[in-house]
Amino acid sequence: MDNEYIGKVCLDLSMYSGRDLYSDGAVEDELLELVKNNEESAFPELIEKHLSWPVFYHLSAQRTNIVEWLSLEGKKVLEVGSGCGAITGMLARKAKEVTCVELSKKRSMINAYRHKDRDNIVIHVGNFQDIEDTLDRDYDYIMLIGVLEYADSYIGGSAPQEQFLKCLKGHLKEDGCIAVAIENRYGLKYFAGASEDHTGRYFDGIENYPERKGVRTFGIEGLRKTAKKAGFDKISEYYPYPDYKFTSMIFSPERLPEKGELKTNICNYDRERMLIFDEAKAYDGICEDGSFRTFSNSYLLLLNGESDTAYVRYSSDRDPKYAISTRICGYEADKRVEKRALYKEGDEHIKKLLSNMETLKKQYDGSKLAVNEVKLKYEGERPVAVFEYLSGKTLEARVEKLLSEGNEDAFCDLFDEYLKRIVPADESAPVCRDMIFSNIIKDKDSWTLIDYEWMNEEGGSAELSAMRTLYCYSLEHPGRNISGLARIKKRLNKDGMSALFRKINEEEAAFQKKVTGGRLALSEIRQKLGYPVKELMVSKSTGPASYLQVYEDIGAGFSEERSYMDKTTDLYCEDGFKTVLSPGRNVKGLRLDPGMNPCLVRIDRLTYVSGGDKKELKNKIKVNGKRVARDCYVFADNDPQIMLKIPAAKEGDVLEVCMCVTAIPGASARTIV
Repeated sequence: MDNEYIGKVCLDLSMYSGRDLYSDGAVEDELLELVKNNEESAFPELIEKHLSWPVFYHLSAQRTNIVEWLSLEGKKVLEVGSGCGAITGMLARKAKEVTCVELSKKRSMINAYRHKDRDNIVIHVGNFQDIEDTLDRDYDYIMLIGVLEYADSYIGGSAPQEQFLKCLKGHLKEDGCIAVAIENRYGLKYFAGASEDHTGRYFDGIENYPERKGVRTFGIEGLRKTAKKAGFDKISEYYPYPDYKFTSMIFSPERLPEKGELKTNICNYDRERMLIFDEAKAYDGICEDGSFRTFSNSYLLLLNGESDTAYVRYSSDRDPKYAISTRICGYEADKRVEKRALYKEGDEHIKKLLSNMETLKKQYDGSKLAVNEVKLKYEGERPVAVFEYLSGKTLEARVEKLLSEGNEDAFCDLFDEYLKRIVPADESAPVCRDMIFSNIIKDKDSWTLIDYEWMNEEGGSAELSAMRTLYCYSLEHPGRNISGLARIKKRLNKDGMSALFRKINEEEAAFQKKVTGGRLALSEIRQKLGYPVKELMVSKSTGPASYLQVYEDIGAGFSEERSYMDKTTDLYCEDGFKTVLSPGRNVKGLRLDPGMNPCLVRIDRLTYVSGGDKKELKNKIKVNGKRVARDCYVFADNDPQIMLKIPAAKEGDVLEVCMCVTAIPGASARTIV
């Protein structure tokens, strides 16, 4: 069968059987028509228009992040299992030549049409085992992106993955590298309620694939063992987050995630999933424990290869003018941070960092806030912003620690110092929008602004910047919406917090629209695709946890020792419950804990009766939850608290309580908050 050309792309059909042995059906015809009739620049609009998983999966630029950071310039690359070309274009933009192997002609045509202007792509259509002998043996890189797990289907034998890697090793240059991207069968998302990516069955990989044959992923040690048996002694590990398909960050043993850093965990787009627990909180403990390597959702291994890149963060969910990557790279004295535009349209955005730095250095000259210097270098004609790598912890990490420990006073002191340091000498000058906690490094008494990508040319006060920082932090950490944050917000905004936050909300929405070019964020696409998260039903607590726990304060604060369970209550009675409490003599305050679940509480009556006088107290309470309507509160953790002051109790005084408590899933409560 003769070769075919689609534009400049060659389809080698010499090993093609004449029919596709697998297909996704009509959706592939739809994809073929889309790429025939549209340029790549139109793909984001097509994704939003069609809102289907296949269109999103195959055409999303986010797919390329898994290979974008690799040093492929001038290299000879083999891509096995190239599919519809999700990463082929990125490989072709960087590499000297790209050879693809793909079983399906239909998918190869989709690949060719979307990259028809590239003259460095050849696609071999057919079974890998038939094509293998015709492939060169001097590739710099071989890409196995989501392919190794299928080895049993086309290699066979008792150890198909091992045999596959051995075979490919023979096609590498002596110093060539195989890049393997694959899901982790023990990824945290699978324990938390996501079904296995390939089989669609819950806990399939965790249970060691009971059906045995077919697709098979690995834990990290199993993956390393397979690679070593295939003859690879040099293995470099990387951990794509949230997974390798839609990568936003890539970690390594040299730069692992910190507590509070992993917040984008609901990344299912193809089917519904359960939500058994809060993955962000689980990852916090895993990161503190040093176990992230075991529970990373995906792996990227470089076999017989290494890179001086320790970490990559992608801001690719943006307008091409602003889409960038941020890398930590280099060793020891050469360690540095580099920012690159992902598209040529973004080069001016990178160059602007230099003028941003100069503006800020003038503003903060002689102050207690340093500005990390940036220099520009060029890779060909493309600018790269290079920053010094600074040690120390970000303010975000310190804030996370203080608030998670409930150390509000220390947090407020830290914030006071933050506010003093971000005040510029000239408050009429442009204000940096990037004064958020994650962009400031604190090392002993040294505070340094490490990122200043965005400036507000219209100016603004330091207080407004501080409020935006709290606003952004609250959005990213809904579980941290506690009184420490509220105290700071109230102090900054004496004239009406809701009005100012509404203004910041509106400004931030307009800013984000500018940054994304009006396109939908990934989280919005997931919601619009219509694949829901099914939270497990909250089981109502039984025993002591189903009672109202009452704490009494006689002047020394609340304590477990001075508390009791009101066993007359049935907290989760559908119509609510009523009870009468008799405070002990000289009690000055009461705390009512409605159970041990996140919950929604409607307070119908809190009436204090003393000597025949009645006083309604439901409007004079303090809670550790969030008011969502009149006399209605949401509590997002397992320790809901309602606190009220009372006159020093006398013999015969009572508190009449009437409320309705509904247990709700914690994730729902946090969303409402």
